[in-house]
Amino acid sequence: MDTLLSKKQFNLNKTSETFIILSLFMIFLFSVLSMQSIMASDLIANNSSSIPTLFEIKNNLAKEINPEFRKDKFDSRISAKYKGLSVYTVADGIKHIKMTKYYVGKPVRINIVEMNKQVAFDYDVKPAIASSTLPNKRTLRTIAQRTNSVVAINGGFFKPQTGVPLGTLVIDGKMYTGPIYDRVALGIFEDGYDVGRVKLEARITGNGHTIKIDNINQPRMLSSYILAYTRDWGSYAPVSPQYGVQLQIVGDKIVKASANPLPIPENGMVLVGPKEKLGKLFGADNVEIHVNTNPRWENVKHIISGGPYLVKEGEVFVDASAQHLNSIGGRNPRTAIGYTKDNDLIMVAVDGREGSSVGMTLSELGYLMKSLGCVNAINLDGGGSTVMYVNGQIVNRPAQPGGIALSNAIVISKRDL
Repeated sequence: MDTLLSKKQFNLNKTSETFIILSLFMIFLFSVLSMQSIMASDLIANNSSSIPTLFEIKNNLAKEINPEFRKDKFDSRISAKYKGLSVYTVADGIKHIKMTKYYVGKPVRINIVEMNKQVAFDYDVKPAIASSTLPNKRTLRTIAQRTNSVVAINGGFFKPQTGVPLGTLVIDGKMYTGPIYDRVALGIFEDGYDVGRVKLEARITGNGHTIKIDNINQPRMLSSYILAYTRDWGSYAPVSPQYGVQLQIVGDKIVKASANPLPIPENGMVLVGPKEKLGKLFGADNVEIHVNTNPRWENVKHIISGGPYLVKEGEVFVDASAQHLNSIGGRNPRTAIGYTKDNDLIMVAVDGREGSSVGMTLSELGYLMKSLGCVNAINLDGGGSTVMYVNGQIVNRPAQPGGIALSNAIVISKRDL
């Protein structure tokens, strides 16, 4: 089976960073010398120059790559942005902020974590699942402690009965679950972020036929769908639909076919769907499986789904109906994630459903994320799921102390060097 996306990763270590800076310096040098040559007469005539000197260029570049300069710049930005509020340092480049705002004359408690990856270069942000397989749930504290995380928030939607994530989930380049209703997701890259509504583009080819794969490790929505299940789902594939069949695939070979649930191989998958479609592959010498996403995020490390949009390209944009999420309207506890033009990641947990914190509507949350500087932001699972963990403590006040058991989370943890 093809990997979801290219495994090629760009690791911005000290050596490569220095190489980039030196290259930029040479470009600046060439540009300055060229401009000085071309504009020399004008500069003499005007007796002034707006072109930076080589010393100034070198000085500015040296400052930009200096860790202390980056840290001070981030700290100053946060101090100015959250002036008068309680701001706590979690680690260099990671801040925790507490605030209370008022909506319709009533209070709302808000916890914010802001992270700059250039300063917090030795920390990773990524999704994490509750256990080794998808149908599991754990508290956020348990997930955070298992991943040695300094920060964690609840992640995307999930099936309450089983804990299976509902929507796109990619961790370390591996797709655990596919999209539902093409809902918006956050893509996490080595050096930044992106958001977009994600579609699955998956197919299997054999016997001269190309057949669409509708989803991966997701509950069945229609009997006509063809679903792929990997060992992340568990040991066995779920029951076939009426008039359905299952194909056990290892590598490029169909190993077994049955109407009954088949064991899922470690190095393969089981396809489950109507025999009318999958029967076309019977007897194939080999099959080819291709799995991609649209947008085709090259070199993406992680993807986590949520919905709806809150901020899109700098403007508040809430498309709950388009993403089949009308049921989560009203004033509730909320969780959101987004990023700024400075590439700061922002995580937000909003308490609700109590007198001391009444929660937010999706529109209010969108305006909050915009006010925090987000150029793009999405809603995550909320309500009873909303919970935030910082440095060993649950810092918000979910209705159930410590928060309910969750399917998945977004965690910030020290990078293994």
